[in-house]
Amino acid sequence: MQATKTAQYARALYQAHGDAAEAEAARKARECDDAGKPREAQDWTAVRRSIRQLRGANQS
Repeated sequence: MQATKTAQYARALYQAHGDAAEAEAARKARECDDAGKPREAQDWTAVRRSIRQLRGANQS
C-alpha cells in the first residue's frame, strides 16, 4: 500500500474509532495474518504505525 493511502486509512480509522483505532488496526492485521494474507497484514501494521504517529506520545 502506498504511504498516502496508508495515511488516509489511518486518519479515517482514527476519526471513526478514536483511541481504539490502533487496537482495531492491530486486530485486522492479526486476522489477515491468521487468514494467510501476509501482505494485507503488513498493510494493517503500517496503518497501525501511522495511527500511533497521529496520536502522538503517551502522556503520564
